[in-house]
Amino acid sequence: IADLKKRAIHRSRILRGQMKGLEKMIENEDYCMDILTQSLAIQKSLSSLNKLMIENHLKTHVTDNLSSADKRIQADTITELLGLYELTYVRGK
Repeated sequence: IADLKKRAIHRSRILRGQMKGLEKMIENEDYCMDILTQSLAIQKSLSSLNKLMIENHLKTHVTDNLSSADKRIQADTITELLGLYELTYVRGK
């Protein structure tokens, strides 16, 4: 888990740098395709960070919650994951 945290922080810092670069490109009125390329790279980085966070959540909270004797905790965890699925794959499409 410490490794996942380290990797997530590293990716977050990369994103911060990419966002600063994007802002500078916009301010400088760089070529639109270059700005779009940078924006897409940021989206890819965000996706990578999200994957890392999901991995961490599954290995920790979800595993613990689904093995809980409390059926409400199990149900809440399933609802949470379904909400994430909906947010990721259904909305805006």
